[in-house]
Amino acid sequence: MDALTYPEAGATRHHPLPDGYSHLHHRAAVGRGRAVFERAGTAVTEWGMHRAAGAGIDASAARAAAGVTVTVSAGIGRLRFSAPCAIVWTCYGSERTGFAYGTLPGHPERGEESFVVELAEDGTVWFTVTAFSRPASWYTRLAGPLVPVAQRWYARRLTAALLRAAKAA
Repeated sequence: MDALTYPEAGATRHHPLPDGYSHLHHRAAVGRGRAVFERAGTAVTEWGMHRAAGAGIDASAARAAAGVTVTVSAGIGRLRFSAPCAIVWTCYGSERTGFAYGTLPGHPERGEESFVVELAEDGTVWFTVTAFSRPASWYTRLAGPLVPVAQRWYARRLTAALLRAAKAA
């Protein structure tokens, strides 16, 4: 992971998040039961959630695993940007599934973002996005306070996509 553009690799797995970054924590219920958990976990770790939310995904593997590289792209035409990342940790457990990716050179931000699905004791399936980031390009510096707003919007968009995937039979 020498190519990561930030030194705090894995910080989304172990809190607190590092100082000097904007922080994002988004949590939402996406359903109930083991079947919903399994579908949601697959959608998260096999890129289906990102694709359903409208992101382009170019990954070096079909499933999230440490060291896998993934470029997430969004936008239209000349307003399209690419965000190269590397998976820094994964979790494939009976009650918790997900991963985090960290930024690589060329990403408009520096930092890490995790996407985790958890099955609570009461059967509720929770989806959590945790991130820390700061600008790495002129246009994200120029956008300033709009970037965290866009990140929260994207987290809600991912949640909506995951809700659809989790309900699919």
